[in-house]
Amino acid sequence: MPSPLALPPFTWEAKPAIENSSTFARNALNFLSSIPFDTTMQSFRYFVLGLLLLNAASAWAQRDKVKNLNDFDNKKIHFGFTLGINTADFAMESDLSLSDSLAGIQSVQQSGFNIGIISDLHLSPTLGLRFTPDLSFGQRNLEYSFLRSDGTASLLVKKVESTWLNLPLSLKYRSFRLNNFASYFIVGGRYSFDFASQENTDNQFNDPNEIVIKLARNSYSAEVGVGFDFFLTYFKFSPELKFVQGINNLIINDNTPLSDPISSLRSRIFVLSFHFEG
Repeated sequence: MPSPLALPPFTWEAKPAIENSSTFARNALNFLSSIPFDTTMQSFRYFVLGLLLLNAASAWAQRDKVKNLNDFDNKKIHFGFTLGINTADFAMESDLSLSDSLAGIQSVQQSGFNIGIISDLHLSPTLGLRFTPDLSFGQRNLEYSFLRSDGTASLLVKKVESTWLNLPLSLKYRSFRLNNFASYFIVGGRYSFDFASQENTDNQFNDPNEIVIKLARNSYSAEVGVGFDFFLTYFKFSPELKFVQGINNLIINDNTPLSDPISSLRSRIFVLSFHFEG
């Protein structure tokens, strides 16, 4: 006769948590696909995508697995490449009183992409110095609202395209590995050279449609981001979300009706990157 105090053995499995996580991810992705892809929702999409990555990372870490890339952290330096997408706009300061007919100026986000290489110097098991130069393609739109003499409004959209060579240097602080997973935080700065800048253009036009928005070719930015390291069989895969805030004023005022009302333009960029390191 069994003892009345005998209890059945307790077992715990990560499988239900992983299955629930997969269901959550599928439902969330279906929700994201139903959102119209316009510039007002892009930041929201990135936020939700970050939650998805965090949820998937939590489920991944709960499983017992063979530890991949055992010697990865013993390397003093390693390399890789990165692919990503970005959305960019301007942090702007303006003075509408400098124009009689100008009713408003608005910066509108546009999408782009970037490709680059990675070099990482291990300073300690949790700290690394990263140099990640990349070539980035992006666009920002400036929308000018003018009032006509009859009281109606007209909209003028000026596209500002950029092709940047970015030279970022950052510190990466990483958690200790849990099986084949780790999370990290990065902070740093970067110098950017804009090949598409038209800072030397001579704006000798009276027609606003022909006027070029002149931006400085050289810029400096601060950046901060978070990411996750997944140690796979042959390489490390790292999704990363980063925010870049320009430091120097980019606008070149050349006495045109489009540049004069703007006192300050600074880049503001969100970058979602996928790193592959070996």
